[in-house]
Amino acid sequence: MAAVPAATAMTSPNADAGRVPRPAHVPLAETTRGGAVESIHLGSVAVVDRDGAWVAAAGDPEFLTFTRSALKPLQALSFVAAGGVERFGYSKAQVALMCASHSGEPRHVEGVADMLARAGNGPDDLQCGTHVPGFYEALAKFAPPPPYSPLAHNCSGKHAGMLAHCTLCGWDPVHYLAFEHPLQQAIRRAVAAFTGVPEARLQAGIDGCSAPNYAVPLSALALAFARLASDRGDTGYGEAPRRIADAMTAHPEMVSGEARSDLALMRAGRGDWVTKIGAEGVQAVGVRSRGIGIAVKVVDGQKRGLHPAVVAVLEALGLVDAEARAVLAPWARRDLANYRGTVTGEVRPAVALHAPAPRAQMRSGGAGR
Repeated sequence: MAAVPAATAMTSPNADAGRVPRPAHVPLAETTRGGAVESIHLGSVAVVDRDGAWVAAAGDPEFLTFTRSALKPLQALSFVAAGGVERFGYSKAQVALMCASHSGEPRHVEGVADMLARAGNGPDDLQCGTHVPGFYEALAKFAPPPPYSPLAHNCSGKHAGMLAHCTLCGWDPVHYLAFEHPLQQAIRRAVAAFTGVPEARLQAGIDGCSAPNYAVPLSALALAFARLASDRGDTGYGEAPRRIADAMTAHPEMVSGEARSDLALMRAGRGDWVTKIGAEGVQAVGVRSRGIGIAVKVVDGQKRGLHPAVVAVLEALGLVDAEARAVLAPWARRDLANYRGTVTGEVRPAVALHAPAPRAQMRSGGAGR
């Protein structure tokens, strides 16, 4: 990795962005046509260890980034820590479903329906809305006309877990998505604890499924996944992070779905990589063996640029062996074809990681993390 030019040295997340120069986003992927670069996907990368020390970066690793569905494992933390899995007899696959952006395949729909029933809830209690089940797009199939069940919504597992948490604690389930609901307060505490960003500094928004979501520096998302992938118990959440990571890596088919990137990444990682994609070009990866977290943001929000960038980052960090490379080949770069099937170019990575300049620990990690 090349040295960091002085003009692009990273700034502290506590620095005044109006006074301290910040690095710009850089090319993470590009598309070609006729041998020339036609389009460039810009973005940034942050790689940190479990204590928040920098490992590598590209572009603006402190870019304020809405976590979107990459937040889901953190949204499940307080429920798992409170004993909800045992109370309702959820399987490891159903723990994975709580962290999922699933495709609405039969196994996903059945798993969520069972989660709801075990906690005394039903499909009508879900407030995530409805959409075309994702497996139609993933498998290039034609979808039937609506209506669609909320059980097939990609976030239904997360919402089933939220409703179960309300049952567990005796909270009002009707307003479980309200920002000041006890459930959302508990989730916000977990997000702050694992990202290292104080609650008061979490930038709040509403996700596509109507649940509160938070924007944090990209490095903070990387830190959260480094901690999620730790085998050490957490002082505040006990064994919950390890149990969630174990469930996700054991059942990536429940987190994602056939022909989906998170399924491919976790299969390639063979238990070492816990990963979660988010809308608008977000990907987070925790690497257990190395004790690091990776966060990638493609600022145009397109998955087309995100997938090759993520694989390239894993390659640059020396994490991809021959077996993993074979699994990830379709995601590392792909041909572009026109409507007659003629190959016109390709999508390929353009990531150049650098080693950040020495600096103080990014943010306090807390004892036991």
